[in-house]
Amino acid sequence: MGKTDGLVKEIPYLEPGAYADGSPLDDLHYLECKLILKPDRFTCVPSFHDFGKLVRRAADDVGVSYSAAGTKHLKPHIREVVFLDTRNFALYNHAFILRRRIAYEDGFPVGDPEIVFKFRHPDLQTAAKMDVRPRIHGAYRVKFKAETLPLREKTGGYRMLFSHNVEFGLSEARGVDSSSIATLVGMLPALAGLGKSGRKIELVNHTIVEEVLLDLGDLDFGKGVTAKSNAALWRQRGDHELLVGEFSFECKFKRRRDAHEKAINRVKRFFVALQQVARGWVSLGTTKTGIVYRLRGNPPRAHE
Repeated sequence: MGKTDGLVKEIPYLEPGAYADGSPLDDLHYLECKLILKPDRFTCVPSFHDFGKLVRRAADDVGVSYSAAGTKHLKPHIREVVFLDTRNFALYNHAFILRRRIAYEDGFPVGDPEIVFKFRHPDLQTAAKMDVRPRIHGAYRVKFKAETLPLREKTGGYRMLFSHNVEFGLSEARGVDSSSIATLVGMLPALAGLGKSGRKIELVNHTIVEEVLLDLGDLDFGKGVTAKSNAALWRQRGDHELLVGEFSFECKFKRRRDAHEKAINRVKRFFVALQQVARGWVSLGTTKTGIVYRLRGNPPRAHE
């Protein structure tokens, strides 16, 4: 693959390495783009489709195929999201995020609550070397992503983060008490560096988030690089105070070298074009997680 400017150049190739048990470092398999939006724009289901029209406009502007077939009559997905951390945000301050998510259908929880543990860093190699695998008896899935976010100060650009994630159902971690760092370190060895402590793990800012998520359509960037897109509204459970909105899409590839440079640069052009077309919707300088962590003051050290 030759040298190019743009997003391809900013998703480097991983240098060889291994974890303590000899397993090779996880390689990138996902490129996810996230655009944080003003929550008050989402007032009803049609308003999600209004944003979808802007997605189509940006896609047309840069020659990306966008299909919203079959999405017009979809109902939003409702999920409950909570973040878990110590009172002084020991996890987040060290670039870790621990989240639990529960899906709802017709007002009732369904399926196994999902646990997501992630480490985020602007350097690919640093993110890859963090072994996020849990010490549990059940199944889990590792997802290593390159995340593209807007610039903090203005629209029309992008910055990169690398997010090393592991996901598993709560039932897969049978018998694990997740109420203190001491027990979490047993399940998530990556947290061992936080040091000795029996500090309690609790809901971040005592906040339960209700997520309203609607699938918007499929994007095709060519060369086999495709993505499903969606928009989400986050609000506090109880008083329904609006928190944040987001548009996102995620491309998957078997190996980093399979991500064709022309397609990935088309992703970049689309992401930049959408920021310009949707400028009135965009909220700069934060992430969904960051909004929750800053609800009660005492802002943590951001790694986003």
